[in-house]
Amino acid sequence: MSEGINIVIIFLAAFSALITFFIVILFFIYVNQVGSTDIFYRLRRHYREGGLLDSENDNLLNKTYKFIKNISKPFATWNLAQFIEKKLRQAGIPLLGSEYIVIVLLGSAAIFAAAYMVTLEKRIALICAFSLPLVVWTILLALIKQRRESFTEQLSDCLTTVANALRAGYSFQQAVDVVAKEMEPPISDEFARVANDVSMGISLDEALEQMARRVESSDFDLVVTAVLIQREIGGNLAQVLDSISDTIIERIRMKREINALTAQGRLSAVVLLLLPFFVGAFMYVFNHDQFILLLEEPAGQIALVVSLIMEVIGIFVIKKIIEIDV
Repeated sequence: MSEGINIVIIFLAAFSALITFFIVILFFIYVNQVGSTDIFYRLRRHYREGGLLDSENDNLLNKTYKFIKNISKPFATWNLAQFIEKKLRQAGIPLLGSEYIVIVLLGSAAIFAAAYMVTLEKRIALICAFSLPLVVWTILLALIKQRRESFTEQLSDCLTTVANALRAGYSFQQAVDVVAKEMEPPISDEFARVANDVSMGISLDEALEQMARRVESSDFDLVVTAVLIQREIGGNLAQVLDSISDTIIERIRMKREINALTAQGRLSAVVLLLLPFFVGAFMYVFNHDQFILLLEEPAGQIALVVSLIMEVIGIFVIKKIIEIDV
C-alpha cells in the first residue's frame, strides 16, 4: 500500500512540474505579445528571422519560443489551427493556433514519458498524456466564458459612455476611441482592435461586424445592428444606446438570479464529473490489483467505456436542465 502511495506522490509531483513548466512558457508568450492586435496576428507569419519578434536577450525562454514558432509553421494552414486561433482570440490570449497545437503536443509527449517512467504502464501513461489536451481545452473554454461575461458586465457602462460622447458632439468613431482609452479590459481591448482596424483601412461597419463575430455576444449583436441601421437611415443613436443599456442591465440582473437558483444543480454536475476520477485514484492506491483488472480485462475495458459515455450524457443532461436562456 505504501509503495502505491509513493508512486502516486511521485507521479503527481512530476505532473505538477511539467504543468508548471508549460504554464511558464505560455505566460512568457503572453507577456511577450500582450500588445498584439488582429493585424499583427495576420502579419506575424511573414516576419523573418531577426525581425520584431526576435529578442536581443537570447535566454532559455526566448529560445524555447523560437523553437515552438519554427516547428508550428506547417500547422498554420490547418482548419483546426484556425479554429483554435479564433478561440484563443476570444479568450484574449495572443497566441497562434499552430503554436497552441505544438505546445499541447509537446506537453502530452513529456507527460507520457514522465508517467511511463514512474508507473511503467503504457495505459496509465496514455491516459495522462490525453488528459493534458482535455484540461487545457477546458481551461480555454472557461477563460472564454469568463471574458465574455466580463465583456457583458462592462457593455452597459460602455454604451452609456458612447451615448454621452455622442451627445457631447463626438462622432461614433471618436466615441470608440474614448472607450478604448478610458475603459478597462476586455472591452477596451476589443474597441482598440476596432479602432486599429479602421486606421488600417477597414470600414467601421466591417470592423464592428468582425468584433461581433469575435465576441459572440447576443447583447453586442443588438448594439451592432442598431449602429448599422442608424448609419444607413439616421436617427438618435444616443437614445437607442440608452435603451439597449437599460435592457442589458435588466438581463444581467435576471441572469444573476437564475445563477443563484441553479447553484445547487451546477455543484451537483461538478461532483458527478469529478467523483469517478477520485474513486478511480483511490482504488488505484488502496486496491491496485482490482483496479488493474479494469484496464487489462476486456469486460473491465468495456465497463470503463460505458461509464465514460454515461458520464458525458449525464453532464449534458444536467447542463440542459440548469441552463436557462435569458
